[in-house]
Amino acid sequence: MKVHANLRPGQFDFNMTPMIDVVFLLIIFFLVSSHLAKQESQLPLPLPTAETGTEIVDDQSPRVVVNVERDGRILLAGKAVSLEEIGRRLEFQRGQSGDDLEVRIRCDRNVPYEYVKPIMLAAAEAGVWNVNFAVIRQEDAR
Repeated sequence: MKVHANLRPGQFDFNMTPMIDVVFLLIIFFLVSSHLAKQESQLPLPLPTAETGTEIVDDQSPRVVVNVERDGRILLAGKAVSLEEIGRRLEFQRGQSGDDLEVRIRCDRNVPYEYVKPIMLAAAEAGVWNVNFAVIRQEDAR
């Protein structure tokens, strides 16, 4: 092993290359995962309309978005899942995120309540209290 001439005896030199590699990999991971999360909430669904409500500012709280299509198919992270899988994933996410977890249900405006109720029950059984519905303002729907 070659010793640098400018180092005094007892002085160490640290190789920063592996740490820089890890930092860049983490940056890439978070960029990709945030992009996928945004795509999930932009799935084209004709959302129901609402006369009242509050607009949620895009905060950084942990969120799980559940999409329900017209035929009752449930999508989580862009993939079709069963109700049992929804319950397991919500329990896991709540364990990771704590009590701040939000479940946002996005469904087609023509979806019957019988498709939405089991998702709400799964959230309650997982201990998630913050369940919101994605809607559009009635004047924006025209």
